[in-house]
Amino acid sequence: MSIEPELKVTGSQVWPNPEVVDDLARLRQVAPLTHCITNMVVTNFTANVLLAAGASPAMVVTIEEVADFVSIAQALLINVGTITTIDARVMLKAAATAQLTGTPWVLDPVAAGALKFRTEIVNELIKFKPSVIRGNASEILAVSGFGGGGKGVDSTASSFAALHAAGQLALMTGAVVALSGEVDYITDGKEVISVPGGHEIMTKVTGVGCSLGALIAAFLPVTPTPLRAAAAASVIFAAAGENAFKLARGTGSFSVEFLDQLSTIGNQG
Repeated sequence: MSIEPELKVTGSQVWPNPEVVDDLARLRQVAPLTHCITNMVVTNFTANVLLAAGASPAMVVTIEEVADFVSIAQALLINVGTITTIDARVMLKAAATAQLTGTPWVLDPVAAGALKFRTEIVNELIKFKPSVIRGNASEILAVSGFGGGGKGVDSTASSFAALHAAGQLALMTGAVVALSGEVDYITDGKEVISVPGGHEIMTKVTGVGCSLGALIAAFLPVTPTPLRAAAAASVIFAAAGENAFKLARGTGSFSVEFLDQLSTIGNQG
């Protein structure tokens, strides 16, 4: 069901937005240690995206180490894409530790609403107060209680149709909600930033959406607010995706060009 948005877009950002340029420079200077508990399909690509942007990725996933590593990491991503029973224990322990230590973190509720187990785990994870919840329209509709469910990991609703739900989820949880789609919307329930751009080919390459969640996490410790962190990551992704498509011959070369664009964006001012 489509939800009529009640929130109004208060700003729009595209590269080279001055704030985003500054935020990217700070990220590259700090190289924040970003702890990624993500799905097995996208681990390598996610690490390469973070390296290309200038962050320092780490994929520590064993339950014996996860709390210790969250304590030293500067940011955390939890992505439930290929969740198992063991993964769920790890994720819950990591989220609890992040709340205890004040480590900023991002929740990516992949396919929430489509399957009962992962939806239940996502609802438990939200209790540990993520800084940002990042998902497509169907995922955000499902997590906010407005329905949804999607087609596996794919959205069956537009980002604009889920904007009201994103705002309500932000107000309910205290998290910024980063809503991905043809236009990305980032909201804290009061302010809404739209990020146009990117290209449809980005939905045809495994790991692009999931790695956006990781980049948002990397920006959290180097930006003044989660809203700004999510906007900066989305702006950079959109610009890199557009530029990579212009040079790519298909999805394979797009993957390489996308990493190249992330690693060189802003280098010429």
